[in-house]
Amino acid sequence: MNKAKTTGSIWRQPAQVWAVAFASVVAFMGIGLVDPILPAIAASLEASPTETELLFTSYLLVTGLAMLVTSWISSRIGAKATLMIGLALIIVFALASALSGSVDAIIGFRAGWGLGNALFISTALATIVGSASGGSGAAIVLYEAALGLGIAIGPLLGGLLGEVSWRGPFFGVVVLMAIAFIAVLTLLRGPGEKREPVPFSAPFKALGRPALAILAVAALFYNIGFFVLLAFSPFPLGFGAMGIGLTFFGWGVALAITSIWVAPWMMRRMSRTAIILTVLPLLAADLVVAGLVAETAPALVACIIIGGLLLGVMNTVLTEAVMEATDLPRSVASSAYSAVRFIGGAVAPPIAALLWHAFNSTVPYLFAATSVLVATLTVFLGRKILAHIDDEPADAVTEDAEAITVGDAG
Repeated sequence: MNKAKTTGSIWRQPAQVWAVAFASVVAFMGIGLVDPILPAIAASLEASPTETELLFTSYLLVTGLAMLVTSWISSRIGAKATLMIGLALIIVFALASALSGSVDAIIGFRAGWGLGNALFISTALATIVGSASGGSGAAIVLYEAALGLGIAIGPLLGGLLGEVSWRGPFFGVVVLMAIAFIAVLTLLRGPGEKREPVPFSAPFKALGRPALAILAVAALFYNIGFFVLLAFSPFPLGFGAMGIGLTFFGWGVALAITSIWVAPWMMRRMSRTAIILTVLPLLAADLVVAGLVAETAPALVACIIIGGLLLGVMNTVLTEAVMEATDLPRSVASSAYSAVRFIGGAVAPPIAALLWHAFNSTVPYLFAATSVLVATLTVFLGRKILAHIDDEPADAVTEDAEAITVGDAG
């Protein structure tokens, strides 16, 4: 990714590229947007923490399952139509969430939001790469910048608007996505795009490949650790919406920095499997410490930020490893891998809340650390099957980078 050639400035792009990039920032904001308002929603709608955590579960589960069919859809109706449908669904379901009067309704509407998000983010990078000037390297840097910016700003905006009302962040997404919808509609060209239909069964068959299956299982358990840190931590922190927003703004910035700069630097010096087997145990250790200091807010904040640094490396390296795992089309491999990975993100928040209720705030983090160690063991035991992912052909760098899409978004 870092070696992809760039022939011009990433800032000199056609208007249609900026339209999709802006929409990408807003789409990625949706991942952490509800984080700061989870306690407020629980209090306002008289919901338990477990019920509130299902806001993540419905969103991530539907996003993951939809990933299995997005390549099939976009290959038939085209990128612009797929983007527009995705944006429209996000607007409709974010508005419905803002107007809801029960946590059950919001859980359902977040599922619809997840469908829209899957359609959009699975198509956005390919659109940027196909339209950008300055080479694919410039396009990829621009996309990764949008990803990092969205992940960082989401919690901050959620905190700012959440101080007014828990409905505020949802209304904020409606306004921003409406602007993005208009921008994509007017600036992105649709006719003339090349379409190569992808078989509906392609992502399902992809999971039968041993290397891809190993990485997908590892990512499932890794994502449990990711989303316990992201979705459960607002409860033991005990902060208001703004305090939670600032904490996860720092987490998002840390994740963006290591994803964009540190991971490529490490991959120039170490093999992918070596990085994975080094960073995952460090993440498990961070989660153990987070559990031990969960009752001390400043220490927990430090663990969350450190976790962001480690997660940024893992997101990029794991997804690049997936791209080298098989000879399948990149979009198919990414869709299959992301679908399994998001299942981990979907189950983690409610399980963490249940463990907290049954025991204490330490146990959910120990559960997350154990899951990350299972991911480590999965990669370690499968390292012979994965050996080829460390041998990257020079002409594959650009293709690999272009496929880093939804894997970095969750």
